[in-house]
Amino acid sequence: MNTQGSKIFCILLIFAFGWLASHNCWGVEHFQESVSRTFRLKHEVVLHELKDFQQIDVWVPIPSSNEAQAVEIVANSLPVGSFQKTREHKFGNSMLYFTVDPAVENFKFCIVYEVRRKEWRTHFDAGDLPTKARQLSAESRQLFLQANRLVPIQGKPLALLPSMGSSTTTLQRARALYNRVESHVAYDKSKPGYGHGDVNWVCDSRTGNCTDFHSLFISLARSQEIPARFEIGFPLPPERGVGTIAGYHCWAWFFDQQFGWTPVDISEADKHPELKEYYFGNLTENRVGFSVGRDLVLEPPQAGPELNYFVSPYVEADKNPLDQDRISSVYEYEDL
Repeated sequence: MNTQGSKIFCILLIFAFGWLASHNCWGVEHFQESVSRTFRLKHEVVLHELKDFQQIDVWVPIPSSNEAQAVEIVANSLPVGSFQKTREHKFGNSMLYFTVDPAVENFKFCIVYEVRRKEWRTHFDAGDLPTKARQLSAESRQLFLQANRLVPIQGKPLALLPSMGSSTTTLQRARALYNRVESHVAYDKSKPGYGHGDVNWVCDSRTGNCTDFHSLFISLARSQEIPARFEIGFPLPPERGVGTIAGYHCWAWFFDQQFGWTPVDISEADKHPELKEYYFGNLTENRVGFSVGRDLVLEPPQAGPELNYFVSPYVEADKNPLDQDRISSVYEYEDL
C-alpha cells in the first residue's frame, strides 16, 4: 500500500472507531479495561406550599463512598448548623436530616457532590479465583435472605424457578435466575403498577422497570438461599459532558463465596441484548449508588410507614408524608 493509501486507510479506521463509539456498538469488548468517571452531581430541591403546616421534617439520601465510588459533598446551600448527617441502622445508608421553618411558602436548597465512580468488573476466569472463600456475617446473611413487604420468598414467584439441572454452584444458579428474569420480564413502563418492585405484580404483568426486574431476581435468589440485595441511585449517559438526569436507576447484587458480592443489571441487559453477558457480574461506571435495601426506617425515624426504597428526598408535614407534587427535585451532572 502506498503512502497516500495508508493515510486514507488510517482516516477510515479512525472514522469507523468514532462511529462505533457514538452508536454504542461495542458489545462486551468495549469494557475489557476497567475505567472510571469523575463528575459533579448537583441536586436542587424545592419544597412548595408549606405555610399550611406547623412542622416540616426533611430526609435527603446522600451517596456514600465504597469500593465502587468515592463521594464528597463539595457545596451546599443549607445554613450552617441547620442539618445533621445521620445513618440508618439496618443497612447503613447515609442521609441529611433537617427541619424547615413552615413560615416560608417555598424552601429551596442545593447539594453538590464530586463523585469518582469506577466500572465494577467480576473476573470469573479460573486463574482469578480467590484463594480463600469470602465470608458473610450471620447477621448480614439473615438480612439479605429475608422477605420484604413487596418481595416474597414463597408463593407466586416460585412458579418461575427454572430447572437448575446440573447447576450446583451459587454462580451457576444465579446465572440461571438472571436468564429467567430477563426472559420473563420486558422493559415496559406502560402498565399502571410498575416501579414499585411488587414481585407478585411483576409475575403477572411480565413488564416493568429496573425496580421490578431486580425485585423478582432478589425474590428468586433468596428463595434459593442466595443472599441478595437491592441498590438504587442514578444513571449517567455514556457520553461525557453536561446534562440533566431524568430519573433513578437500580440494580441488584448476589453473594457468592468465591467472588463475594456480585452485581447484575438485568433491565439494562433487556434493553441492550448485546450486553447481556456483560451485565452478569459487571457494572459500567455511568452511575452513582445512593442507598441499599427496602422497607427502610430513616434516622431519626420517620412517623410514616417504612420506605419502599430511598432515592429521593422524603418529607413529612406534621408527621404525615408530604404530597409528592409539592417536592421538585432536579439532578444535573458535569464531567470533570
